[in-house]
Amino acid sequence: MKHISLLGSTGSIGVSTLDVVASHPAEFVVSALAGGRNISLLKGQIERFKPQMAVVIDAEHAAELKNILTNSRTSILSGADGYREAASVADADIVVSAIVGAAGLIPTLDAIDAGKDIALANKETLVMAGGVVLQKAAEKGVRIIPVDSEHSAIFQCLQGNDPSSVRRIILTASGGPFLHATREEMEAATPMQALKHPNWNMGRKISVDSATMMNKGLEIIEASWLFGLPATGIDVMVHPQSIVHSLVEYKDGSVIAQLGIPDMRIPIAYALSYPRRLNRSGGRLDLAAAGDLTFLNPDRERFPALEISFRAAKAGGTMPAVLNAANEIAVTAFLEKKIGFYDISRVAETVCERHDRKDEPRIEEILEADRWARVEALNTIKGITK
Repeated sequence: MKHISLLGSTGSIGVSTLDVVASHPAEFVVSALAGGRNISLLKGQIERFKPQMAVVIDAEHAAELKNILTNSRTSILSGADGYREAASVADADIVVSAIVGAAGLIPTLDAIDAGKDIALANKETLVMAGGVVLQKAAEKGVRIIPVDSEHSAIFQCLQGNDPSSVRRIILTASGGPFLHATREEMEAATPMQALKHPNWNMGRKISVDSATMMNKGLEIIEASWLFGLPATGIDVMVHPQSIVHSLVEYKDGSVIAQLGIPDMRIPIAYALSYPRRLNRSGGRLDLAAAGDLTFLNPDRERFPALEISFRAAKAGGTMPAVLNAANEIAVTAFLEKKIGFYDISRVAETVCERHDRKDEPRIEEILEADRWARVEALNTIKGITK
């Protein structure tokens, strides 16, 4: 039986992870749950899975959670220290890193320090600090197993093959809700429209990133670290049906793809049980019913976030951390209707252009770059909204 610490239990990945756990009670037990502000959902998770500890965003929410829990032996912690404790809880075999955004970096590093294998759903960890994270994982003998559907697909396509024989990786993208929209329609897009992803049920921030294709841009950077390829060895292909989750092309011309229905519980289950595969009782892929599978080159004019991300990946150093931080601030401003849809990419690009990049940064320099970029993004947004 494998013990799990779940960071980000009340987000979409966290909820899907607990669905997998509940479907395989003989395989998994939950040692720790770390949520955010959704106290009612976390209460139900605690009552069902009975972890040793649970973490919320701050002391106020911790007090509220304690008040509504009855006859619970779960310790309630809060804040950054609580997340770090959950990440390194003694009996956990694997930590699911599913906190959204840069906030997931430090707890993931703590989990690696504690010798825990990582099921990585927080792409920002590698986007911001890939070199630091992978070096520490190697020192500790920790496995990092990707959870994102695209990176899980690549991971599976590489099994049993020599990594040096890879010619390129092809990440697939659904195209999001604006695949066929005009630039004028996208300029006027509202948060409600951006959140209507055609295939996946995701959180608000990731849904907007999918709409801008910044999510795919960040995945390029993550894939570069995970699979040891430069950005020039990674392509993006739009695949609206979200059936082919990514592909690997080998030097001999062979292309191996991983297919499945668009359900995050599949890559989550694989990450938790690797190298085994668990029986699945849910829906299965019916290719005849799926119909035609189509593939398109991305329109980099309508989706400028892709080009911005490729440039950040090639620049390296602290630039990807700056891109990520600026994007997080800009997405929040868009969701709050302070800026327009294309302003998200404009803010990210402007902040990256102003950054004095540092090569091979230490973690302190990465965190400082992240802090600087957030301030710079806020100042840039002020200039837009005057």
